[in-house]
Amino acid sequence: MNGVVLAGTASGVGKTVATLATLRAVEAAGRSVQPAKAGPDFIDPSHHAAVADRPSRTLDPWLQGEGGLRRNYARGEGDVCVVEGMMGLYDGSAASTAGVAAALDLPVVLVVDASAGMESVGATALGFATYADRTPHDVDVAGVIAQRAHGGRHEDGIRDALPDELDYCGRIPPREDLEIPDRHLGLHMGEEVPLDEAALDAAAETLRTERLLDIAREPTPPATESAFARDDDRDDSPRIAVADDAAFRFVYPATRERLRERATVVQFAPAAGDDLPPCDGVYLPGGYPELHAAALADGPALGSVADAAAEGTPVLGECGGLMALAESLTTVDGESHEMAGVLPASVEMRERYQALDHVELRARRDALTAGGGDRLRGHEFHYSAADVDDDARFAFDVERGTGIDGDREGLTEHRTLGTYCHVHSESGAFDAFLDEAGR
Repeated sequence: MNGVVLAGTASGVGKTVATLATLRAVEAAGRSVQPAKAGPDFIDPSHHAAVADRPSRTLDPWLQGEGGLRRNYARGEGDVCVVEGMMGLYDGSAASTAGVAAALDLPVVLVVDASAGMESVGATALGFATYADRTPHDVDVAGVIAQRAHGGRHEDGIRDALPDELDYCGRIPPREDLEIPDRHLGLHMGEEVPLDEAALDAAAETLRTERLLDIAREPTPPATESAFARDDDRDDSPRIAVADDAAFRFVYPATRERLRERATVVQFAPAAGDDLPPCDGVYLPGGYPELHAAALADGPALGSVADAAAEGTPVLGECGGLMALAESLTTVDGESHEMAGVLPASVEMRERYQALDHVELRARRDALTAGGGDRLRGHEFHYSAADVDDDARFAFDVERGTGIDGDREGLTEHRTLGTYCHVHSESGAFDAFLDEAGR
């Protein structure tokens, strides 16, 4: 599957809109398209899926390792993979768009904000292309998309300013209906505020699709087998209840795939009033429980999760799942709602984010997702803070990141684990969870 990486000069230059327009343009050219996202983000991929009608692949060498990154790319389906970068091309101490492009040996098309420049767009692009020589990554910057650029003289000036080695791949027009509203944690989800289709079609028409398709190429080296690649007998596999609704929506596609490979997955919607179905294990992903705290408190599911946890059912809560497993959740408006009460902590939403980083944890002892002494890599991004009881037990020490209190992560009680850290299936954490649920 040929691929191309759309990288920004910085955050906020319009990478997501450029990616969505490119996805639409590739489909309009009669090619099937696979979206992907560099980095650990959950929100931008939801917009990709809304346009491409297939899950967006997560590509992050910190979460997955380079082998896992290549495996996740290879699991995609389509003629062309369009990868949206994270932040600016070279930004990121643990993982970067440049690192993803280099690991896959994919060409980069630079998305440049051209709203107030012409010749400067060429200078910016040339600087990014030559800066690759100062990095450890072999990055091939092959072209430019001019974001927020008008046609006519504006477009001609940008195209003429580009050096011969950089292709002009078209523009995205400046339109208010191509702006995606945001909130804490980032943009609104794709299913909440999809872009106007007519506006997206118009943006796709201003791209040079054939040039983009010519630039795209096959990745190298090829994918390898995972150390965790084994399929259990479905007749003996555990039954895992996975929360899936507006409050719990941050799940990587590869995680869903791994759970379905090794378990019978039953979905339920706690915020919509569903009760916990019969199961051998419970997975509460991240999401926005703070926006649905009243519904969660009033519904039956959290009480049933608490009962199951007390009976020894393995329960894994990630970020929003940790919040739901706590004793209480207080919103930014000061309203406090009773949660499951499994973990000895009170959680409060804050106006500013409390953690944003790639994370590395070391297990203090055997835990639900890792053996004693094992290291797990993941990602944290949250606006809440947890006030934990003095006798709280932690599963991990923080080697990198913030964790729950700066030094420790992973509240544990019974066979329940609640953590701010999102992990990927390539880490083996979900295999460990499923092994525990199958006992």
